[in-house]
Amino acid sequence: MKILDVLQLDTIIPELTSRDKKGILEELATPVASATGLRQPDLVRVLLEREQLGSTGIGEGIGIPHGKMADLDRMVVGFGISRQGVDFDSLDGRPAHIFFVLVTPEQSTGQHLKLLARLSKMLKNDLFRKKLLTATTRDEIHAIIRHEDNENG
Repeated sequence: MKILDVLQLDTIIPELTSRDKKGILEELATPVASATGLRQPDLVRVLLEREQLGSTGIGEGIGIPHGKMADLDRMVVGFGISRQGVDFDSLDGRPAHIFFVLVTPEQSTGQHLKLLARLSKMLKNDLFRKKLLTATTRDEIHAIIRHEDNENG
């Protein structure tokens, strides 16, 4: 499964404005909720509950908040960039700038893990991260992700 199979153009936010973790989750959840018909507060609650188990700030300026929702019938990915960076309780203690949010149906553990692994692999590429950070539009971000998605088979 490719990232672009589950990432829609309208779930990409080129300029996140929140200054804290909860605000970032609320911003990321808004277009994902719209795209899926989920209630935004329910989605935010699920993402916050997952954060309580351990931060999804994986270091290198990256956050991959994720959660599972019972009312969801397909996987959905959202994306956002925080230019100023946000304290996301990352493993390396540095601010997070690049966010992929992943929401999957409750019973999709295998696909959920495969998608997380694919995102993690793609995000290890320094050039990919740098390109994302310099992108300013949804279309530009989408094209960068599409290129990297195709490079990673």
